[in-house]
Amino acid sequence: MSGEPVTVWARPERGTRGPVAAHSRAELTAVAVALADGGGLAAVTMRQVARELGAGQASLYRYLSGRADLLDLMADAVTGEIDLVEPLSGDPVADLVALAVRTKAVHLRHPWLSDIPPEPLRLGPRGLDYLEYALRALAPVRLPGRAKTEAVALMNALTAQFARTELQGARTDSDRRTAQAAYLNEAAARGDHPHLAAALAGDAAPGPATSPAADPQELFARTMHRVLTGLVRPAP
Repeated sequence: MSGEPVTVWARPERGTRGPVAAHSRAELTAVAVALADGGGLAAVTMRQVARELGAGQASLYRYLSGRADLLDLMADAVTGEIDLVEPLSGDPVADLVALAVRTKAVHLRHPWLSDIPPEPLRLGPRGLDYLEYALRALAPVRLPGRAKTEAVALMNALTAQFARTELQGARTDSDRRTAQAAYLNEAAARGDHPHLAAALAGDAAPGPATSPAADPQELFARTMHRVLTGLVRPAP
């Protein structure tokens, strides 16, 4: 039926009316990604992308229906930076943790990626390749397909959150982090929160709550391993 919404991936690369298009979606996407890398998502507007291309803003609508299309293209483009050639080991949890580590690296390289509003079906060609790789890693697991896709979705949500936290931590003043850790330790030592005190005392090494020097990569891999183990290796 005409008039139904169609995703950017299902529409022709360029409109059929008007003069011959001077640019491509790939060019628009590259400009938008560069703008976002330099100034965050707020820097990405149709007007600014057109200005960077030396084109009129109206001409962009030969390629896109609006900014939402541009965000789809941007997210898919940087998803293509995730290595999906890495051979799978056959251990679903280890393979997904490794994929999550590589995915987080892309989030850290493009901080704006975590700010794109999450949509379960925001999948372009590279996003489909990513999902296929993740599901191939889960092939040995006896779970319904829906449970597998939900596990991948949760993995991606946690990855984005960890990346966001790591980026924010890098922006937080070290003195402020030290003061926050000292306050937490002092509160635990007063005896009003015995379970918190026991948890902190049980750590062989200071965790992220008690030490600003905690290794975020190690924490991420350890946490993701625990979460994924619970999701894909349920107790009998």
